[in-house]
Amino acid sequence: MTDVSTAPATGAFAKPPIKPARPHFSSGPCAKPPGWDASRLATEVLGRSHRSKIGKARLQYSIDLMRELLGLPDTHRIGIVPGSDTGAFEMAMWTMLGARPVTTLAWESFGEGWVTDAVKQLKIDPVVIRAEYGRLPDLAQVDWSSDVLFTWNGTTSGVRVPNGDWIPDDRAGLSFADATSAVFAYDIPWAKIDVATFSWQKVMGGEGGHGVIILGPRAVERLESYTPAWPLPKVFRLVSKGKLAEGVFKGETINTPSMLAVEDAIFCLEWAKSLGAGGLIARSDANAAALDRIVAERDWLGHLAADPASRSRTSVCLTVEGADEALIKTMASLLEKEGAAFDVAGYRDAPAGLRIWCGATVDTADIEALGPWLDWAYSTAKA
Repeated sequence: MTDVSTAPATGAFAKPPIKPARPHFSSGPCAKPPGWDASRLATEVLGRSHRSKIGKARLQYSIDLMRELLGLPDTHRIGIVPGSDTGAFEMAMWTMLGARPVTTLAWESFGEGWVTDAVKQLKIDPVVIRAEYGRLPDLAQVDWSSDVLFTWNGTTSGVRVPNGDWIPDDRAGLSFADATSAVFAYDIPWAKIDVATFSWQKVMGGEGGHGVIILGPRAVERLESYTPAWPLPKVFRLVSKGKLAEGVFKGETINTPSMLAVEDAIFCLEWAKSLGAGGLIARSDANAAALDRIVAERDWLGHLAADPASRSRTSVCLTVEGADEALIKTMASLLEKEGAAFDVAGYRDAPAGLRIWCGATVDTADIEALGPWLDWAYSTAKA
């Protein structure tokens, strides 16, 4: 942490004496890992074709690191695809939906986005199970004879599924998990997941533009046995001549990736490997616990997700007493101007409030230092 001036702020409220050393609390793109510096990225592959020997080797290495960190079984393939998590999830929808009835779960904006895609773009008539911001729908209502789409961790609402127990082993439909704020932060039960998507820009603190798709054996079977009724853009095509395009899962990307972004991801993944999967989860849990203490000590702060069992431990959404959009905007602006916290306003479609990223790349000491600055920003904004 860094000592700063204690000169009084606007009005009579003094600024706290200590700032977070790394005030990066954005929920995407998220904070870089501790020690990150652009000069530490490998650059030998830059200016080379991604299809060159070195290009494919670096892409394959990033896949191998992800597999190792996630404890992904050999039954599951992992590939790098265009369009960040959104592109990866839409790729899964466009290539596999339509074979069975569809159920979509929505308790935040991205889940609602998948409902929109299913209804307006693919012209599917899904069963939609909704809950308002801050709540989880009744998972017992899900009919697993259908394909089921859900977000594992609602980035814009701070609500997550507590575990995978609600997904039956003998499901007839496929489970599609948008897991972009969950992968590397929770212990994902891969036997329960047929399709998972995420991006490096969340828990790894990587760069945007690239998505990752994980396919279980049942998803591969669907791809090889079913042809959708709608046309598929080239960047969505995972099948060639009726068989899975295996090269996609060995570093042969469908389109040209940014090798600089790949090298950045490798740096982040190697940092994560030094901690291990358990270490990543422990860091995120410690950050969320520190933020929980800040909330508990303040009457004017609360959690949007009321139930701790379904409360996100990465993208934590907070309520602010008496807040409207203007107050939150003012608070966020004050904090940014002081270099005390960046990008902490809640998502534009969510109820007015704050959103603090507590993933593994954030240091717990910086979360702890944030509390007094929230007090200052709230008091100053209200004054």
